[in-house]
Amino acid sequence: MSKAFTKESEQDDDDALPAHLQIPANAKNYMTPKGWNRLREELHVLVTRERPELTQMIAWAAGNGDRSENGDYIYGKKRLREIDRRIRFLTKRLENAEVVDPESREPTDQIFFGATVTYARPDGSEHTISIVGIDELDLDKGYVTWISPIARTLTRAREGDVVVLRTPAGDEELEILQVEYKALD
Repeated sequence: MSKAFTKESEQDDDDALPAHLQIPANAKNYMTPKGWNRLREELHVLVTRERPELTQMIAWAAGNGDRSENGDYIYGKKRLREIDRRIRFLTKRLENAEVVDPESREPTDQIFFGATVTYARPDGSEHTISIVGIDELDLDKGYVTWISPIARTLTRAREGDVVVLRTPAGDEELEILQVEYKALD
């Protein structure tokens, strides 16, 4: 069947993502081992459990007659498209992943991907963040993506350095207190 007769768009799955989740052009998709395993597990569940169960339900609903007013069939087809889109997205992300294990990094006080950094703001408050992959963003745990403004500001700096973070509210000096490479939760 020609693509002209399908409802699927030819738009790349990454284009539908918010800007903070898109991988920059010509950049690798850096991930920690835990992030890679989480995405792989999600893909496995979708392919081996959710999709087969859903296709079985769609087949049952299709056998019930008129599909135009069959809620189970209509919802099932919509959900199947969502699952297939997510499977394509996860497959692409995992294929392009560059897994970097922070624990296996040689000891250094310089900040790179996977670093857990403690820094002080001018008001004296201390904050700790870990620089992780785009798909691992979790602000509640202090995980920021390597493409975030704060991670880009801190990258390549060393323990004891003072860096300037440019924000909409103005420039802010951050003093790097500690840099470590450890396993993340």
